Amino acid sequence: MKSLELLLLPLLLILKDVSAQWNVWMPRDISAMTNSCVVIPCSFTYPSGVRPYRGIHGIWYFGHPYPQLFPPVVYKSRTDIVHESYKGRTKLLGDLTQKNCTLMINNVGVEHSGRYYFRADLGGANIYTFPDFTKLQVLDQPNIDVPEEIVSDQSLDLTCYVPDNCPDMSPQIQWMYTEDLPNPLFTPDNVEDSNTAVLSSTLTFTPKPMHNGQRLGCRVHYENTTFVYERLISLDIKYAPRFAWVNVSQEVMEGSSVVLHCDVDSNPTPKITWYFGDTELMSEVASNSSLPLDNLTPEEDGVYTCVGDNGYGSMNASMYLAVNYPPREPWINESLTVLEGSSVALQCISKGNPMPTLTWLKDGKLVGTITAEEGSVLELQEVTPQDHGVYRCLAENEHGRASNSLNITVEFAPVLLDDSKCTIVREGVQCVCIASGNPEPVIEFFLPDLNITINDYNNTFNYHTYSDGYTSTGIIKLQDKGERGNNGDTAVHVHCSISNTYGSETIPLGLQQEKKFMMAVIVGTIGGVAVIAFIIAAVRYVGQNNKKETTVITNLLAQLQAWRGKS
Repeated sequence: MKSLELLLLPLLLILKDVSAQWNVWMPRDISAMTNSCVVIPCSFTYPSGVRPYRGIHGIWYFGHPYPQLFPPVVYKSRTDIVHESYKGRTKLLGDLTQKNCTLMINNVGVEHSGRYYFRADLGGANIYTFPDFTKLQVLDQPNIDVPEEIVSDQSLDLTCYVPDNCPDMSPQIQWMYTEDLPNPLFTPDNVEDSNTAVLSSTLTFTPKPMHNGQRLGCRVHYENTTFVYERLISLDIKYAPRFAWVNVSQEVMEGSSVVLHCDVDSNPTPKITWYFGDTELMSEVASNSSLPLDNLTPEEDGVYTCVGDNGYGSMNASMYLAVNYPPREPWINESLTVLEGSSVALQCISKGNPMPTLTWLKDGKLVGTITAEEGSVLELQEVTPQDHGVYRCLAENEHGRASNSLNITVEFAPVLLDDSKCTIVREGVQCVCIASGNPEPVIEFFLPDLNITINDYNNTFNYHTYSDGYTSTGIIKLQDKGERGNNGDTAVHVHCSISNTYGSETIPLGLQQEKKFMMAVIVGTIGGVAVIAFIIAAVRYVGQNNKKETTVITNLLAQLQAWRGKS
């Protein structure tokens, strides 16, 4: 508590320098807590030529300086007549004869806030209302000085102020809700300015993002009273994004829809931007953002990133969106025509998600190995005619399958097949020449003994050909008109000539008996011997018995001779 002398001492020093005119000095602004008191320091001067008549009197007005406007009277030295709201509350602490007009107001309320004017009455016409005033502010809670911007991880000073302008009451300041603050520091201070006093306490700490929104309070208590005043604030801590959250990576089917979500914790609210790879998709200022994706295609498979930036920093989070789809129709080589003995590589490429397995089939049967890659190569080394056929590449995954096929045509020189031969038949000799080749071989017969070539252009004998795929067959028939020797062999040799673009060959054909004809000859011979034996036995029998049978025997011999002629 300060003494009245300490409050008045500066005023007395100032009066020595003030010229002898109508002047007043009082603080421009002063404050007090409700229910407490306030002392308004005041001093005045008047012209040196004026002599107070019957002493010096003073009046304090509230609101206006001019009596004709009937402002409320706060204090009047001549009488106790004051405005109702100031009865019993005001007291002049100064000595008017010493030009000290200091006023004390007790038990102030918010309604007492406003301007206070002093009027000096020296008697007669020497009455003067000073235009200067003191503006009183009556507070029902202390003030807390909060910086415009509070940034995380930067030291923060919060100062609580309370007026200390009541000599009879001494305030004490206490901070509330500081238990969770990191290493708080409290610094008290008492400042006097223009004979007005302010008690303060500064709270110093380093805020963290977790303190955003935390309530802090300043409590003022006057000793020996029940007066308690509190002021609460909520911290607005600016901090860069602490974390960014997005959906976990997921799989969806082609053609479906999905919504990606992103949450960013920061203060102030961040600008959230969505990226697909390096391409910006959308942005908005929000704490959370949703990105809808409809009718998804495989091209939208990839990494999606959410970036939150609020000017104090940025943070991002990414997720992978897998768009599943069945295999696409494989790309393969076009159909090929290759030469026997060469090599060829068949390629198959197909896309799908998951990655498809690729299988090569030849004429419906598995060839090569099954691979689980986008591309597969089937290598055919030293191609043979057996490699000719339809090759199909089959792509499969859990969502479906697709395939594509090509033809491999193998070209090769003609080859004479084992069934080529000449055969003795009932009508003569039949020669068959069978050859395989691609392009299909041309077949000709050559009779070297007669120097005759038999083909479509020289059809001297019964000659015809036909083809079945890559197999050609040529047939000639040599009639029994001298073409066969006495020993049953052909009178001339038969050669088969086969040829195509890649080669030619001439091969002599062997002779074979036709089985049915051989059996007939054998059966006929045996039957003839049997008949002859039968006739001889019959002749002997007849000779022994009866000559009448001679006619029968003659007839049998004629029949046998006729039968042999037919055979």
